[in-house]
Amino acid sequence: MRKQHDNLKDDNRSWLQRHRWLILRRFSQLSIQILFLLGPWFGIWWLKGSLSANMVLGTIPLTDPFVFTQLISSGFWPSFDLILGFFIVVFFYLIVGGRVYCSWVCPVNIVTDAARFLRLKMGIRKSTSISRNTRYWLLAMILIATAYTGTLIWELINPVTMVTRGLLYGMGSAWYFLLAIFLYDLFITKNGWCGHLCPMGATYSLIGKLSLIKINAFARSKCDDCAECYYVCPEPQILKPVLKGSAESSTIIQPSECNNCGRCIDVCPEKVFKFSPRFISQPELILKVENIE
Repeated sequence: MRKQHDNLKDDNRSWLQRHRWLILRRFSQLSIQILFLLGPWFGIWWLKGSLSANMVLGTIPLTDPFVFTQLISSGFWPSFDLILGFFIVVFFYLIVGGRVYCSWVCPVNIVTDAARFLRLKMGIRKSTSISRNTRYWLLAMILIATAYTGTLIWELINPVTMVTRGLLYGMGSAWYFLLAIFLYDLFITKNGWCGHLCPMGATYSLIGKLSLIKINAFARSKCDDCAECYYVCPEPQILKPVLKGSAESSTIIQPSECNNCGRCIDVCPEKVFKFSPRFISQPELILKVENIE
């Protein structure tokens, strides 16, 4: 049975300390959307375009890797700005973690998190089993269809760009797509959209295989098996290898499914987890670094 730490005497952290990374994630997601709206609404073009492709301060191009891959598949040779934007974005996520996009940038994550929260409150446990590799099959199928038709098929139904366009011109059909994702995650499959289906998440997951910043269970010896981290993590299967590994095994959460959301850091009163470079993989090395600092 899962032991509850929340509101117990052994967790003396403040509400802000227990929700620090959640607050920062929401601030990041909402701020990015607001930056896109400043131009059309107030003529302040700090960020122009959409999450598919945009220009920062009129000089720095950013191109979504999945959109760029679709362009190549369609037979269209991207402009220099799109190519440069692609490499800038890939380099950034190679540092901070590929699926950081999913938890810190993507506005649809707010919808899926709401479904997950309600699912927990309603005590819904039933979940249809769908392979997590489904998103990679969808990614491949979309690229094949794009190559065959010469059309960026995913961009016609991409819920991420639908949100940005909807905020500017009215949500319209975007509401139906977001509602479908919400209901799917709520009643059919836990973490269904982000964890099993989204091809954009699959793309960033591939980038995340080589990313530098990871979650580190550096103090796993302090773990008291409360299982709160399993309860809040959208990808709980990645936790057991580091929490239950041998004393010599790495404490770094290596799987690219991890989206560096920080939920495990927020929920753990024993402070087992923290962000760290992937090459600092043993507790004793972490302690040495902290002592030097």
